[in-house]
Amino acid sequence: MDKEKEKKNSNRRSSSFGRVKPEFDQKILNIRRVTRVVAGGRRFSFSVALVAGDRKGSVGLGLGKAGDTALAINKAVRNAKKNMVRLNLTKTMSIPHELSAKFSSSKVVLLPNKGRGLVAGSVIRDIVKLSGIKDVTGKIISNSKNKLNNAKAVMEALSAISSKYAKLIPESVVIANKEVVIPEVEK
Repeated sequence: MDKEKEKKNSNRRSSSFGRVKPEFDQKILNIRRVTRVVAGGRRFSFSVALVAGDRKGSVGLGLGKAGDTALAINKAVRNAKKNMVRLNLTKTMSIPHELSAKFSSSKVVLLPNKGRGLVAGSVIRDIVKLSGIKDVTGKIISNSKNKLNNAKAVMEALSAISSKYAKLIPESVVIANKEVVIPEVEK
């Protein structure tokens, strides 16, 4: 019976066509067509804001600008990985206390709520979902509809419980003329 299932699945076309799953999930927050006026007319380029996360406590916000949307998205993904932060969450994958932040005219509040799930809208929902946080209420207090500024305000609020996403680097120390390697030092 297992061989029959295997045979059925091998004939079926999959949407991924054998691609490897990326390490971070990503969600495009907004794509804007930006115009620059030059002597010969107008030059168009695209600005992409996206959020990338592993749903296990790491999340990053990236901005990419290019003449083509695909190139702008690739740049934004690279930028999001560069700006990745590791969140210090509770055992239940929630935030430990109330967080609030302001960026430009955007004001954001994140509240822990036990057992109510993810209660947030717009950009807050996208960022919190990709970071893997559960049981949170999010609210955009300001009247700002600017998704990029709202996203930056959320990231600023989360920075209170985060550490920069970094690989562990072993550090060596010389003690009594002998070099000792101390493993797992976060920089």
